[in-house]
Amino acid sequence: MDIEVVLTGIDPKLGKRGEIVKVSSGYANNCLIPQKKAVLATPQAKKAFEAEKAREAREAEDRLTAARQAAHRLQGLGDVVVEVMAGEGDRLYGAVTAQNIQEALAARGVKIEKHDVRLEEPIKKLGEYKVPLKLHAEVVANVRVVVAAKK
Repeated sequence: MDIEVVLTGIDPKLGKRGEIVKVSSGYANNCLIPQKKAVLATPQAKKAFEAEKAREAREAEDRLTAARQAAHRLQGLGDVVVEVMAGEGDRLYGAVTAQNIQEALAARGVKIEKHDVRLEEPIKKLGEYKVPLKLHAEVVANVRVVVAAKK
C-alpha cells in the first residue's frame, strides 16, 4: 500500500525538499520518517511547505533585486584604483589578486565577498582591466580596475 509523504530534504531517488511523493508504507515508516527525511502528507504539512516555498521565492526575488541594485551602483562607481609597487617594464612586485580588488572596493564603500571577484588569473602588469563581479547567479557587473604604481 502506497502513502504520500512530503520530503524534508533532497533525496536523489525521490526528489527535492517540499515535493509530495508516493512511497510504500514500509519504506516511509521504517526509513524516511524515522530518519526525518519526510513527514506524512497531512493537510497541515502540505500547507506549511507551501508557505515555506512562497517565503523562499520572495527571499530569492529580494536577493535578485538587491544584486541588480548593487550592479547599478557599481556602474556609476568609476575606476577602482589599486596602487602597487612596480619595477622596470611595468612589472609588479607580486600580483593584484581578488582580495586586493575586494579591499579597494571596500575602501570605496562597496562590500562584496572575495570569491565574487572573477579574476581568471592574478594581474601582473600595470594598466586598465575589466574585472567581472558575480553578485548573483543571474547578475554580473563589470568594474574597471586601474593598476597603478605607488609613488
